[in-house]
Formats: sequence, C-alpha cells, structure tokens
Amino acid sequence: MSTLDDWVDAACTELGLDPAVADQRAILDLARTVAHQVDRPAAPVTAFLLGIAVGSGQQLGPAVSQLRDLADRWQQ
Repeated sequence: MSTLDDWVDAACTELGLDPAVADQRAILDLARTVAHQVDRPAAPVTAFLLGIAVGSGQQLGPAVSQLRDLADRWQQ
C-alpha cells in the first residue's frame, strides 16, 4: 500500500465512507487535467464539486467525464 492508499482508507474510516467509492485514478486524472488546462487552484475546488455531485446522487464516471470535457473546452 502507498501513503495515498493509507490516507484514503483512514479518511474514509474517519468519515464513515466505503473506500471503494474513491476511484483515486479518476479523481487524480481529473485534478491534473483541470490544473493544467484551467488553473492550479481549480483542481481541488473541482474535486470538491465532484464530491458534492456524487454525494447528491450523480455517478462518478459520468460526472468526471463531464468535468474533464469542460476542462478540455476551457478557454480563458
């Protein structure tokens, strides 16, 4: 296990969540895309918004795709 795996497991335990819901690769890939194509501070905010969306009932995969597509289309 990595430090990230240990952290996710501990954070999920602390919050009463199932660690299986945390698709680390999808979340990290989205954060990287947003950081590079939008703005670095947008990455953690986007991850937070993704969490709210999933917590409100949206499916993780489609929500990630929507946000990644938005970042790909983003122009300043």
